[in-house]
Amino acid sequence: MDINNLDDATAANAFRRLVRHLQHRTDAQNVDLMGLAGFCRNCLGDWVAEAGDMSTDAGRAFVYGMPYADWKAQHQQPATEDQLRRMAESLTRNPR
Repeated sequence: MDINNLDDATAANAFRRLVRHLQHRTDAQNVDLMGLAGFCRNCLGDWVAEAGDMSTDAGRAFVYGMPYADWKAQHQQPATEDQLRRMAESLTRNPR
C-alpha cells in the first residue's frame, strides 16, 4: 500500500497512538531509538513543528507531553559508547 493513499483520519489516529506510546515508554531512550530506527522523539517533534508551522520547542513539547528540558531531566540516562556507536551507524542509513 502506498502511504500517500492512507486517509488523514487513519494517519492522525496512528500518529497520536505512536506519540502516546512514546510518552508512556520513557525507558526507550532517544539514543536507542536513533540506533535502531535513525529517528527519535526530537526528530518527531521537529517534524511536527515543521508540518504545523510552530516552534521546535512547541513541536517537541507536543511529542514529549512536557517541555523537552523537563523530560530530559526526569527520564534521560547517560548514553553509553555502544549506544552512541549504534546511533552513528544507523544515521548513515537515513535518507539525505
